[in-house]
Amino acid sequence: MHGTAGGPPRRRRRWVRRSALGLAVLALGTSGLGWAAYEKLNSNLTADRDAASELARYERERPPVLVPGAQNILVIGSDRRSGTGNGRYGRDPGGARSDTAILLHLAADRRTAVSVSLPRDLMVDVPDCRRPDGSRAGAEFTMFNHAFATGGSACTVRTVEKLTDIRIDHFMVVDFNGFKKMVDALQGVPVCLKEPIDDRAAGLKLPAGRVTLDGEQALGYVRARKSLGNGSDTERMQRQQLFLGALADKARGDDVLLNPVKLYPVLDAATSSLTTDPALANLRGLYQLVRGLRNLTTEHMQFLTVPRTPYPGDVNRDQLVQPAAGDLFELLRRDRPVVVSRGLPADSPAKTNTTSDGFRDRTESYDNGMSAGKPPVAPALPPRASEPAPTFPGNTAAQDVCG
Repeated sequence: MHGTAGGPPRRRRRWVRRSALGLAVLALGTSGLGWAAYEKLNSNLTADRDAASELARYERERPPVLVPGAQNILVIGSDRRSGTGNGRYGRDPGGARSDTAILLHLAADRRTAVSVSLPRDLMVDVPDCRRPDGSRAGAEFTMFNHAFATGGSACTVRTVEKLTDIRIDHFMVVDFNGFKKMVDALQGVPVCLKEPIDDRAAGLKLPAGRVTLDGEQALGYVRARKSLGNGSDTERMQRQQLFLGALADKARGDDVLLNPVKLYPVLDAATSSLTTDPALANLRGLYQLVRGLRNLTTEHMQFLTVPRTPYPGDVNRDQLVQPAAGDLFELLRRDRPVVVSRGLPADSPAKTNTTSDGFRDRTESYDNGMSAGKPPVAPALPPRASEPAPTFPGNTAAQDVCG
């Protein structure tokens, strides 16, 4: 009787113990796989310690941090053509150049992100920089992308800080191969084409309307210039901005950030071709950077190009338009809202909104390189604290090109 009465409870206890053991083994196996995945992603990242040392050498001349918590990250798209299939884009002419450069500002409250494209042909003061062989290049007034070709990430960061007076907290360099892998890991990114594309140089042939680009197509799309639009670098940067917005929207819309199965291949692709400052060259550093962005909506992901106009000495080069560019840099420096409007044409006057941010009304127009224009004329009056901020032409990740 005792055995019969105690049989089922003992069997239940054995079942519970065995189940617990099985769950423990499963948990250990899962954690092992998780640790292996973590180590794999962590080892993918490359730290540019030489750049960090060079920046530390010039610490005293670098801009101060004005708003604790805000982050300014320089994203550099390298045109290095190593990797499968990249030879079609040409040969490396003596080293990589910054084919794309974006100053990404993350607000201290992490509610907005502003991406500002810096034209590669912008004429700037490049400081005395250290070459890879240890020699010094000497300061010069030249095209912006010359900084990366001469002194890599450190020279580019110092050039941007000199140009904007904005402290660059982090930098990251992405090459062609990494870009393609990331798009493919997302299973393509949808875009809207107003016209068909047939670009032999980029190997790109696409119909008009909504299409989903794979990695190879996406790279051709963001790099093509002569066969699309008016052939200007301005339109290419606008396509890059729209594509980045579509990429961010795809990642959020498919819940990639919340699904480990979907997220891992994206992270693997992104980290495998990413070179960063040492603070970001580990998953913990990247996590610390992005964890506050989980509530950032696509409406508050803004993209624009720094106000510029053709350089008088060479219409194929650019120069900043002042005071519009200075106003933009000041807003970012102080972590104040930047207002963008897709409705503003590239060559329209910089309009104003109704809020007061310490800047005067802008009535002078600036040209984004879409047409020839005269050098800007400086305003006669200084800014007053009660005057509204300008609105810059741009777009957000939420905007639908087909809409």
